[in-house]
Amino acid sequence: MSRIRTLGLIGTGMIGSAVARLAVAGGLDVVLSNSRGPETLADLVAELGAHARAATPEEVARNADLVVATIPLKAYDRLPAAALAGRTVIDTMNYYPERDGVFAALDTGEATSSVLVQRHLADSRVVKAFNNIDFRRLFTSARPAGAADRSALPIAGDDATAKAEVAQLLDVLGYDTVDIGTLADSWRSEPGTPVYVHPYMAARPEGLSQEEAGRWFFETPGVPVPASRVKELTDSAARGPVGGSRAAIVGD
Repeated sequence: MSRIRTLGLIGTGMIGSAVARLAVAGGLDVVLSNSRGPETLADLVAELGAHARAATPEEVARNADLVVATIPLKAYDRLPAAALAGRTVIDTMNYYPERDGVFAALDTGEATSSVLVQRHLADSRVVKAFNNIDFRRLFTSARPAGAADRSALPIAGDDATAKAEVAQLLDVLGYDTVDIGTLADSWRSEPGTPVYVHPYMAARPEGLSQEEAGRWFFETPGVPVPASRVKELTDSAARGPVGGSRAAIVGD
């Protein structure tokens, strides 16, 4: 398997920006894009330094070894399918009906959100990752390989080689990996499941004002969640109502 040198991001919100910062810290080049145009990414590129540049989503697809699609689920069908053909695409998207609208195929359990993404990107290899941790803990909980307090993240996908590529990336970024199965199994890390967000966060004190809760969210270190615990949590998941609420997590 070739070494990952350039990571592409389609979407540079909270999760995308955190992944970009970790990638540069891990020695990778990053190519960034969003829906508003490369010129709107000047501040983030300047912060990231010489290893970052802005581009269009189509240019990201052509120039990156791996591509992270980190946009609202309601926009998944705007991903440039032709340009992404043959690529491994990491899907970070979660289903939040209050933001994304209703997806009948998700509500009935006919498909997972990642299955929908794979159907759109029919010639790409989609792997679910980064969807079960908040952006602040994603950035601050990264640790070197072998560290006693290193956390793991679940991944899901239908292609074994693509999952191995994503596991390699996660290792560079500071995380171990737990393979939870196919894209049809990716519901095990979706909102509302035991492994979603809360295991990585300390217990929040009760009675905080909105301002205090926001400060607590940004300042409180994460809780290490090793691979064995991630496996235990994802194995214990039970299929239930789908979709989550972003308002339930400060800063999500």
